[in-house]
Amino acid sequence: MAVCCDLEVDVNGEETFMVDKKIIASYCGRLSKLSGKPTGSARNLKVIFNDFPGGAESFELMSRFCYNNGRTAITPSNISFLHSAAQFMEMNNSVSGTHNLLEETGKSLKEMNYWTWSELLITTKKCQDLLPFPNSTGILEKCVDSLIGRITTSGEPSPCPSTSSPDSSGVRLSCDTRSTESLKNSFSRATWWFEDLLVLSTNLVGMVFKSMVSQKFDHVIISRFLFYYQKSKCYTGTSDEKRKVVEIVIDMLYILDWNSVSFKSLFGILRVALNCNIRKCSRTKLESMIGSQMDQATLDNLLIPSPYGMNYLYNVNLVLRFLKAFLHGGISQVFPIQLRKVASLMDFYIAEVAPDPCLKPSKFLALAMALPDCARESYDGIYRATDMYLEVVL
Repeated sequence: MAVCCDLEVDVNGEETFMVDKKIIASYCGRLSKLSGKPTGSARNLKVIFNDFPGGAESFELMSRFCYNNGRTAITPSNISFLHSAAQFMEMNNSVSGTHNLLEETGKSLKEMNYWTWSELLITTKKCQDLLPFPNSTGILEKCVDSLIGRITTSGEPSPCPSTSSPDSSGVRLSCDTRSTESLKNSFSRATWWFEDLLVLSTNLVGMVFKSMVSQKFDHVIISRFLFYYQKSKCYTGTSDEKRKVVEIVIDMLYILDWNSVSFKSLFGILRVALNCNIRKCSRTKLESMIGSQMDQATLDNLLIPSPYGMNYLYNVNLVLRFLKAFLHGGISQVFPIQLRKVASLMDFYIAEVAPDPCLKPSKFLALAMALPDCARESYDGIYRATDMYLEVVL
């Protein structure tokens, strides 16, 4: 039987398809409504879709279903496109009768709990191509929830086997030995999924993050994943990509319990952020997180070169902002031991920057007076640094 091409479909400006109006409309309620309207012209009907989910690839998959008498192979790699296209084109029972793409894809999605990890990952990755458009199908949320559920289940510890088991032999480790090994390898068991989720876009990682937080996921593991994701993406990304990743990761870390966030890793992301010209709001969040744990810093952490174009050696303004964040809640919110540690650190820092002839007196004074009097038992370190500074500037 000859097939005519009397319908022209422009899909998101990506590609134009010439299809048989009768075949497509018999399965698609949306096109059936359009084709039923009088056009007042004998010319072929042209339809323009500017928001077709999945674009040209999705429309082609949907068209194959129509041309194949309402049959197609539904797989993890195409189910997101097929389901979204079916909903967009209103491919439901009232139009297509017994051959219903929306129902078929819906049945497959209900079996998602039985999919393998690889199948879940494939479908989630393909969903990224749907993100520019409204996600009214809910398929992306289903994928993310299934991923988190699988991660949570796999992280549950296995009970130690009974020593009375008939398999107890010299090869099998004792329960005590297994407990020791379990503690040793706990990080690996909890983070096996880090590498797999690197295929996700920053938008999708944001969805995963929100789901983890809402499900009371361990903040230590979440923060470690975010640092891993940021480091991996920044290794090969462009300047703009690095900036976007750093900003998004900082914004997510800021929501977590800061005590669960690695202080060393915060300085690692700071080094990248200083070269990416990130947004001021993200920079402020990062400085607040670092400043709140200032008692964990070392002198090497603070000896950060000054920004390009500045003639002084070290970024004194940044350290002053750290100190401001450290004291943000007031002196009553800081333990005395923390205050003394920061004061001792600042004495070393001031002595290190004092020989810089380009350091303005106002900045030197700001460093010396940044902490309250009760932070130091002795001002000997400040006096020595002042002597060094005066020898340079006078």
